[in-house]
Amino acid sequence: MRPIAFLAIAAAAVAGIVVVGTHADAQAAPIFVTAIPGGYRDWRLISIAHEEGNLHSLGAMLGNDVAIKAYREGTLPFPDGTIIAALHYTHVPSQENNKVFGKAQSFVPGAATNIQFMVKDSKKYASTGGWGFGFFIGGKPVPEAEMKSCYPCHNQNQAHDLVFTRYAP
Repeated sequence: MRPIAFLAIAAAAVAGIVVVGTHADAQAAPIFVTAIPGGYRDWRLISIAHEEGNLHSLGAMLGNDVAIKAYREGTLPFPDGTIIAALHYTHVPSQENNKVFGKAQSFVPGAATNIQFMVKDSKKYASTGGWGFGFFIGGKPVPEAEMKSCYPCHNQNQAHDLVFTRYAP
């Protein structure tokens, strides 16, 4: 009987370790988007943005089908599965276009600077308002410390479910 009792206790202990380990892994899951969503270059345009100051950039905001549907229907909060991409570029004058216009007035995207994503998953990203934030330079995520400013900034826009970009049909 003793070997059976010992085996039962050992099995219970192993099961407990597995449960605790699984729970710890779930808690350790990143709260940031760590991989670029596939196919984002085929998404539809939501809007564009021009940022001055130190950024001096042009951006194209794209949305997956879930995002576009929510924007068109005015759905807030955005549903789970919404993904918004922001493609940022430097802002440079177009010498070719300016020759045609006869003066300096045309600007075009220059070098790519970064890609940012917002992914709506109200359970996975509950601690950041239901949104996962991703920031990539050269196809690689920036260090986690740089990601920590995303949620506090976006959280200031609760009236629009933390999303700054408005739909430009």
